[in-house]
Amino acid sequence: MKLEEIEARAAGLALPDGLELRVVDGRFTLRGGGMELAEDFCELLPRLRHDRLGRELLVKAARVRGVESPAVVDATAGLGEDSLLLAAAGATVTMCESDPVIALLLADALRRAAGDPQLSGIVSRMTLVEADSVVVLGGLTEPPDVVYLDPMFPSRTKSAAVKKKFQLLHRLEAPCEDQDRLMAAALASDPRKVVVKRPVKAPILAGVKPSHSIAGKAVRFDVIARR
Repeated sequence: MKLEEIEARAAGLALPDGLELRVVDGRFTLRGGGMELAEDFCELLPRLRHDRLGRELLVKAARVRGVESPAVVDATAGLGEDSLLLAAAGATVTMCESDPVIALLLADALRRAAGDPQLSGIVSRMTLVEADSVVVLGGLTEPPDVVYLDPMFPSRTKSAAVKKKFQLLHRLEAPCEDQDRLMAAALASDPRKVVVKRPVKAPILAGVKPSHSIAGKAVRFDVIARR
């Protein structure tokens, strides 16, 4: 999406009281309550290094044996950081985001990354679809290799920056409440696997038991193998 298109969309958005969108240092930025939020994929470059990328738990969980460039649907894209990791690992990622403000912030991050030689090749494998992921999954013409679900959950981290990020996101988009509908759509799209991000001690999503899990200190990835 070009800058002019993003500016036109930003001008037409209705924001909750106390929030505003402004261009700050060349980035579309959400501001409110003394907090600011803008996605910058450059901040993730250290995690994209080859020697670190393979150790990412999400990359391990989403790996498909015998498929170098799996087709992934990120049904809960948010600001696209997990999609970036998957695309850096070789996946072709369709990102679904239904909230128009979050989608605009993500579109602007993609626009800026496309002009960065270190990121342009990665983001060329990332496509943003501003729509309900259940509708997108139901309209696929080919089964994806992976469907990735990260239902938003309140942050328990001690990092003030991450807390502020989630506070602003929650002003726009509430944590996923219809988990059964989301999981049903993911399974119905007939992927090879569904990968679900959860807090490490949280219950499984929608009562669907994973084939296995890959856990870290704060989060785990439940893998539901299908094909």
